[in-house]
Amino acid sequence: MLSSLIGDISIETVRNKLDAIQRFLSASLRISNAHTVDFYTEDVWNEFVAVPPESVLAVITGCNQQTAPVPVEEESSLCFCGFGDDSLKLVDVASFLQAAKAHSLPHLQVCTSLEDLLQGLQGGGRESTDKALGTDDFMNDKKSHEVKVMSELVASLAKYCNIQQVIDLGSGKGYLCSFLSMEYSLKVYGIDSSSTNTHGANERNRKLKRYSKAYQRTREPMIQETVSEIQEDHSSMNEAGLTPSEKVQELLVLMDKAALDGPASSLDSPEHTVKVGGENITGAQSETEDLEADGSPFFGILSSEVVELPTPRKNPAELSSEEKERRKQENLKRKSKTRSDSSLYSPLTSYVTAKTELQEIISDMEDSVMVGLHTCGDLASSTLRIFTAKPELKAVCSVGCCYHLLSEEFDCPRQESPNGIWGFPMSQYMKQQKWNCGRNARMSACLALERVAVGQGLPTQSLFYRAVLHVILKEHYGAIKSEKRVGNVYSKAASFVDYIRKALKKLGLDESKLPDSLIQDYYDKYKPRMNEMEAFNMLKVVLAPCIEGLILLDRLCYLKEQENTSWSTLVKLFDPLKSPRCYAVVGVKRLLNSIH
Repeated sequence: MLSSLIGDISIETVRNKLDAIQRFLSASLRISNAHTVDFYTEDVWNEFVAVPPESVLAVITGCNQQTAPVPVEEESSLCFCGFGDDSLKLVDVASFLQAAKAHSLPHLQVCTSLEDLLQGLQGGGRESTDKALGTDDFMNDKKSHEVKVMSELVASLAKYCNIQQVIDLGSGKGYLCSFLSMEYSLKVYGIDSSSTNTHGANERNRKLKRYSKAYQRTREPMIQETVSEIQEDHSSMNEAGLTPSEKVQELLVLMDKAALDGPASSLDSPEHTVKVGGENITGAQSETEDLEADGSPFFGILSSEVVELPTPRKNPAELSSEEKERRKQENLKRKSKTRSDSSLYSPLTSYVTAKTELQEIISDMEDSVMVGLHTCGDLASSTLRIFTAKPELKAVCSVGCCYHLLSEEFDCPRQESPNGIWGFPMSQYMKQQKWNCGRNARMSACLALERVAVGQGLPTQSLFYRAVLHVILKEHYGAIKSEKRVGNVYSKAASFVDYIRKALKKLGLDESKLPDSLIQDYYDKYKPRMNEMEAFNMLKVVLAPCIEGLILLDRLCYLKEQENTSWSTLVKLFDPLKSPRCYAVVGVKRLLNSIH
């Protein structure tokens, strides 16, 4: 049993940690749910914070994440976690930072170390292997890091459970699948909703096989032609993350819907079609439409997984019988062709939900490990639900992302139930409490604290421009609602005045009614308050790990509530500077015939 080799966190402990995070967030979550676009129109700073912005920035900069957190049990008699008892405003920044740190996953003592987990799965010692397939030649540094680390864990889970088959939900371009099949000789099915991704994964897998064979023959880089072909293919679908200028462009496209339609709490939720797979290669037009439909002022500073856009996909109920049959035949034909080509990796196309019957997708289904690398939104929750529901699935390793795309049962009436199954909360314990984060808070959970801490700052000026534009829209255009979006005007503007004029034109508004001097007056009026926005956004970044911890502990609690799951944990898989969504939920079922 893994619990005897590694130890196990009890469900009571997980529930206690959830209670502690909830108590802290009951006071602080208001900050994460505040809408930055409304920052000046709603006087957000003075509503939530009772200290000067200079003090907030000085304490956060001085702290630099080096001080030890106070124990969760200790609370000030004058305030709770830095918030005043009467005003509910932030009054003690140092206490707030200490409390936030104490309620983040690294300090809650609920995670299993990757080293301990691998040693337990491998029988007490890490295996030293001379791997033949390198990843640096055809993956960027981030993806190479993720694939290497997760592959070792997945292969160890498969060996522990004495099985050979792996099912990767949201397989995207198939990097993890290809590596598992070629490096560990596992039979892998990669399921993605995008036929474009599936086709690309097949082609990429063919090239990787050529590379692997050449590498094993030569054991040195004498295969530049193959490597160059892979690198050329990779560069055409670059997934290395956005450059700073691109971040700002994406940011301004993403913030429009919330800006024009009002606070995020009143927005219609995005259609419940989430990305299956961590990567997309869809056309520019569809990407822009997805961005604008899912607007947010914070995507410019999210980790690269979060910025990657959902692949448009249809619910199976919306497919015609002819389309369903066509997809089934394509999958069968693809599997037959792939198997005849002596490959252990089969990319398949299918829309996966918690109710999906895997046998309808995989004809030769057998005992398997289910995995997901940066599965977006509800797909991470569906991965765990499928694992607990299907007896042939013996282990699971799920790394989620895109928390803003989670469907939330108790958010507010504006959300509709996606097939009667919600992405959050998952556990009965949290459902009984009807806990609600809110979409803005879930969006804040995607912020990368570690990256900000090492100097990758926030695009404050672009956010500032957008917030002041909202003031102008409210005071001169009646706070209109429009289907049009400002988009990436900021990147094309030479000045604030130029930005406002371009934005008004794009919104179809009469910009001639505002002289340059009046527009400049707005800039001059709010420029001294720009540090308020910078400080407030830093408070949101500090809260991000606490909200993420709540979501992940809810998923762990769900697994621990299942009678057929013998062991489960959270493990920090990746370096958060390389891959901010770095935590995996791992579970193993009771093994009747295990040799361990």
